[in-house]
Amino acid sequence: MMKKIGTAILLFNLMAGLLFLGLRESRGQISAAETAGGKGVLGISDEAGTAQEEVRKIAITFDDGPHPSYTEQLLDGLKERGIHATFFVTGEHAKLHPDIIMRMQEEGHLIGNHTYSHVQLTKGNREKFKEELIATNEVLKEITGEETEFVRPPYGSWDKSFEKELNMFPVLWNVDPLDWCSGNVSRIVERIVSKTGENDIILMHDYYDTSVTAALKAIDELVEKGYTFVTVEEILFD
Repeated sequence: MMKKIGTAILLFNLMAGLLFLGLRESRGQISAAETAGGKGVLGISDEAGTAQEEVRKIAITFDDGPHPSYTEQLLDGLKERGIHATFFVTGEHAKLHPDIIMRMQEEGHLIGNHTYSHVQLTKGNREKFKEELIATNEVLKEITGEETEFVRPPYGSWDKSFEKELNMFPVLWNVDPLDWCSGNVSRIVERIVSKTGENDIILMHDYYDTSVTAALKAIDELVEKGYTFVTVEEILFD
């Protein structure tokens, strides 16, 4: 009887030892996979996680132009940085400066409608507002050869029925640094950078020299923070 018990204990210890060796070898393999080349468990690298990191998109938009000199300066700065923006132009200014509209298109910017004379929609001028949208679309079609799909209604006043009537999409904004009423470049930049987050649409104007200077400085700071600038349709429809 004692002999059988001794044999059983011996077999138990032998099996336990083999199991321990197997576990240690397995753990050693996993540990090697974790540490080799900075890779994660079972060879999944941190680089894969970085590659899958989501792009933080924002859009910067400019109203009221084109201006004969400030818009050109802005386009130069955007081209130098490889940044695409969205321009909501008035029909009267587009008609005066078709060469600038063509440059916007050629350099990959999105061009939208900002009415013909910057008129605000009210209860009493619906038809006039609609006529100005149509007139601006015609001016832009003549210059670019393309239909205009997006509209920035002045002061944000809009009638949803225009979306079906004219097949146009309104684009408002999330960040308004009030650049049109300030000559302080640093203050405008601070307002933009501090208020902008992912998928935001920034409202600015390319009709003031301080706005152009502030826009380019803000773009530099936001790029440093890891944001990618896109045109508005990527924010609205992606």
